[in-house]
Amino acid sequence: MTGPATRRIGADGVELAAYHWGASTAPPVVLVHGYPDTSAVWRPVADRLADRFHVTAFDVRGAGASDRPRGLRAYRMSRLEADLEAVLDAVSPDRPVHLVGHDWGSIHSWESVTGTRLAGRIASFTSISGPCLDHVGHLIRARFRPRHPDLPRMLWQFARSWYIAYFHLPFLPALTWKALGHRWRAFLTGSQGVPGHTPYPAPTLARDAVSGTALYRANMLPRLLHPRDRPTTVPIQLIVPIRDFCVTPVLSSGVERWTRHVQRHPIDAGHWVQLSHPEEIASRIAEFAGRIEDGSHRDPDHTAPDPADEQ
Repeated sequence: MTGPATRRIGADGVELAAYHWGASTAPPVVLVHGYPDTSAVWRPVADRLADRFHVTAFDVRGAGASDRPRGLRAYRMSRLEADLEAVLDAVSPDRPVHLVGHDWGSIHSWESVTGTRLAGRIASFTSISGPCLDHVGHLIRARFRPRHPDLPRMLWQFARSWYIAYFHLPFLPALTWKALGHRWRAFLTGSQGVPGHTPYPAPTLARDAVSGTALYRANMLPRLLHPRDRPTTVPIQLIVPIRDFCVTPVLSSGVERWTRHVQRHPIDAGHWVQLSHPEEIASRIAEFAGRIEDGSHRDPDHTAPDPADEQ
């Protein structure tokens, strides 16, 4: 299979490297990668979607072949949303896109899915291993208390999130990535089920990882400490890897508080599920987007919400 077409997209003070698969007249799908990845993490999925969709993946600011601005302000949610808007303007100005995010790509996509800036521009959203930070802030308040049945799972997630505090330290994260980044592929193939022949990680991994720590420092504490109410009418598909060592399933709890249009698909996989299970992920994306396109999507029936979600 031939490689994707490439282009540069001017965004909010930066240029982004974007890659395209499939016919430009097909329904548009936009794939947003997480940390410490580049758009290369989506290549196995994009190849499988290209026969039905016009697929775009781009390197977010600070990663891959995109520009690397300095300073925390350059990595705030508003800047990331402006970047996504520029990508949509470039690849699908007149047609809503099917947005797919993984890890931080999902986290900052939630900003647009639950906001007003890109209202009407997103036809559906598939979220993988990346919750809305505002939703998590409310979840912590509701469930992180004595005798709540979810408290053990919340504590387990806190333990798994140790690296977030580490990324807030000066100097040490950069030194760690520069010293150990060359072992990342062995980690993925050895414990995450990622095949050794995938086009990942990118040669820019160490620099991407160092730049990307700004995402955590610019956004995590403000959103978790002061969460906003963030409902949405965009149809949501949650793909939940049950062996995810970074984002455990508890963080997707309570999404039904914020939308009626949500479907869940647990999958027996680790964090980098688009690399370990690309066929299944592509199939889920295609099926969900296809039902939106042909009008057969219906709001799923929900069980009663957890009482903690109402508080």
